[in-house]
Amino acid sequence: MMNGFEYTGVDAILAGSFRAAIYCRLSKDDDLDGESASIANQRAMLETYCEKQGWEVVAVYQDDGYTGLNMERPDLKRMLKAIERRQINLVVTKDLSRLGRNYLQTGFLIEDFFPRNGVRYIAMNDGIDTMRDNNDIAPFKNILNEMYSKDISKKVHSSYLLKAQKGQFTGCLAPFGYRKDPEDKNHLLIDEETAPIVRRLFAWALEGHGPNYIRRRLEEEKIPCPTYWNRVRGFRNVSTKWEKKDPVNGRYMWDFSVIKDILMNPVYTGAIASQKKEYRFKIGTIGEKKPEDWIVVENQHEPIVDRKTFDIVQRKLKSRQRPRQTGEISLFAGLIKCGECGKSLTIRYTNDKHPKQIYSCKTYNAYGKQHCTQHRVEYDTLYSLVLNKIRECARAALMDGEAVAGKLTDTCEAEQKGQREALERSLTKDEERIDVLEKMVLRLYEDMVAGRISEANFNLLMEKTQAEQAELKAKVEEGRKKLADEIRLACDARQWVEAIQEYADITELDAATLNRLIKEIVVHESIDSEKTRHISIEIHFNLKPIPEVEQVTA
Repeated sequence: MMNGFEYTGVDAILAGSFRAAIYCRLSKDDDLDGESASIANQRAMLETYCEKQGWEVVAVYQDDGYTGLNMERPDLKRMLKAIERRQINLVVTKDLSRLGRNYLQTGFLIEDFFPRNGVRYIAMNDGIDTMRDNNDIAPFKNILNEMYSKDISKKVHSSYLLKAQKGQFTGCLAPFGYRKDPEDKNHLLIDEETAPIVRRLFAWALEGHGPNYIRRRLEEEKIPCPTYWNRVRGFRNVSTKWEKKDPVNGRYMWDFSVIKDILMNPVYTGAIASQKKEYRFKIGTIGEKKPEDWIVVENQHEPIVDRKTFDIVQRKLKSRQRPRQTGEISLFAGLIKCGECGKSLTIRYTNDKHPKQIYSCKTYNAYGKQHCTQHRVEYDTLYSLVLNKIRECARAALMDGEAVAGKLTDTCEAEQKGQREALERSLTKDEERIDVLEKMVLRLYEDMVAGRISEANFNLLMEKTQAEQAELKAKVEEGRKKLADEIRLACDARQWVEAIQEYADITELDAATLNRLIKEIVVHESIDSEKTRHISIEIHFNLKPIPEVEQVTA
């Protein structure tokens, strides 16, 4: 007999038919003291228990340092996969809270998933065994476990809020350019090795250069990114996707968002800005707060840049988005492109009795239908489409992140190939046009020498031809760079899944969310025999080169 269970007779006969899995979990949330709290002790206790019952332990699964409030635990996922493959038919945990503290998810496992897959579940110390009629208390224990975690969560966040109001730094890692004070972990000191890099970023931004220019300069000058510095100093053992792709030169590839975050972070003026994210119990971070909602306490440490420089840089970053006539910045500014000519779609109001905001092709607006079609998309339609697509992807990732990541990995190569081929076709077309223009220049010169055209007409035509040549050559050069970027772009499905999960319940879009998630929105237009316009919109996400396409017919 052990912990309230005694197995004789039929149990002894059945013992040999069980293929048992031991599952152990421990997280910072659990706050358990003593040897019994350790993973090793959980494992030893459960192995002894299974041995006494005569059950074969075919696998031991351990999640050390993972919360029980969600299913995002590596070994739990491995165990569930093994159950689906019918490799396991008995799961044993020390108590119910080891399986999980989210009463809905834990209840689903016990009441649905385990029975459907022929699995017996035992929570040893709680006296729960799904083969026996002693489980009425299980739902109540699930709720109590979650209430315990919620209480701990409130206390932790209250502590962080108090520290934020005092201007104390509470991050795990000091911001790039700073280091933690050895005598006070909540205070920052300037890191003389990396602070000069931060000053250079602000100097370039002060000159009016944007994050993309700065990223290219950092790569050219072989300045390692923050992830590299944290790794070589022993703070983190992770590599960027660029470093995984190219171990030698990948360290010099900076992410666009990292540069922008540095340029927008008031910590470099000597302030501590905290409470920047919206947090929800069980879900975690669900979005970014507006800067005016941050808790900012000035003069907490030595600044790297002065306040005047910082304020000018903020204005320059905002000015890179062109305001409309009303002074308002378009939400999709810099993101939405024409799928045919590659130009931006610009926003305007219709002349209807009840005006609507619409996007239409810049080339069409300037030169008419001979050069491109309208590609008209209503603002409200686009807004709804993008919002729903982000939420749809986020919810799919939350339901089964592993499956979504696997699917994206499988399709990534094909999608990249399609994008590269389309880009190569566009480049070939532009290069052929450059060849034609060069031949035209030669014929113009021959016509002028032969007296077939006047020198004034020759100069006029030459100016027009050379302007088109210069524009096309710049476009081809940019296209070649983009093609090189597409070729070396790493497929990091897991990173995409983790990033998108935060947005399952967003109800409105803002520029920060759009620019974090979306690389570009490409609008295509076709007109059928009945003169009906068909619009297809490709949403290209930043972290994955996979277009999610929705059809909108006008």
